[in-house]
Amino acid sequence: MPAPSFVIRICNWDQARIDAGRIRELVFVREQGVPPDLEMDGQDAHCDHALAYAADGAAAGTGRLLQDGHIGRMAVLQEWRGKGAGALLLQTLVEQARSRGDTRVRLNAQTSAAGFYQRYGFEVSGPEFMEAGIPHVPMQRDLNCGPG
Repeated sequence: MPAPSFVIRICNWDQARIDAGRIRELVFVREQGVPPDLEMDGQDAHCDHALAYAADGAAAGTGRLLQDGHIGRMAVLQEWRGKGAGALLLQTLVEQARSRGDTRVRLNAQTSAAGFYQRYGFEVSGPEFMEAGIPHVPMQRDLNCGPG
């Protein structure tokens, strides 16, 4: 069976709110136990949001890009993990940052997911820390190092 294909949409929070909010609620709040007031941090209105949609139109994942080049709130619903949605979301957000002139993107990866981000050119840039009771590492990627 071939891997599913996804369509990635870049949109503002008004357009992303329903699908991205539902995905983040399921992944971060219900699955990982992040307090809702930490998950909804008031930054969404100032971000570019990426949403991954499966061929049947189902929203599968989301992520956001803040004005300072920080990628965050990367989440893929459990049934879509390992099928390419996360990679496409990340690549789309990196390209969005590059297209607007950012020279570096940063993120705080859950430590268990650091290997995923390293496959896409991110490097650990500081010590591990706890956020919402989950170990994280800061990571960054320089966008001035040629193509890719």
